[in-house]
Amino acid sequence: MNTHPHVYAVDDPETALKYAIQHHRGDRVHIVEGRIESMRPSWGHETAADQIRNQIAPRVAELGCVSGSGNLDLPGSSNWYIPDVAVVPKALAKDALALLPDQTLLIIEVTPESNGDTDRITKRRRYAEYGAPLYLLVDRQEETCTLYSHPGRLGYTQVNGPHPFGTPVRLPEPFGLELDTSEL
Repeated sequence: MNTHPHVYAVDDPETALKYAIQHHRGDRVHIVEGRIESMRPSWGHETAADQIRNQIAPRVAELGCVSGSGNLDLPGSSNWYIPDVAVVPKALAKDALALLPDQTLLIIEVTPESNGDTDRITKRRRYAEYGAPLYLLVDRQEETCTLYSHPGRLGYTQVNGPHPFGTPVRLPEPFGLELDTSEL
């Protein structure tokens, strides 16, 4: 008879934290700088994300991609994000539990009512560090859109905006289209 409790071997705290998130039941949660955060977007938040998703949908399909809010892993960090919208190649998304930011074509974050600084500062820095080519920040508190491009270890090197809602925002290739931001 074994009287010793079972000990689960964990490679490191990052692995344990990400395992817990992947097997969590209930509210959607993600990890931001080691903090588990519950995601409870409002209908206004979802409407803004949906407005952009609908505008880019035809081009996303032409590119052989899908758009959604699937998991993004940032290996080597205590971050596991669920973006509001990410555009990824269909072939990569088919069976993936999580993708990496550099496997996306575009990431869109809509600031929540509670704390926009996570999207404005932390996620912007991390998405650049992990090679996401385009990051669109829809700031509902400031009522602006900003497109970040050309990622590097120290951040994005090109910034287009902030543009007040109502100003068209040009998404560069491979999208090559203008977003109508008047109803965000």
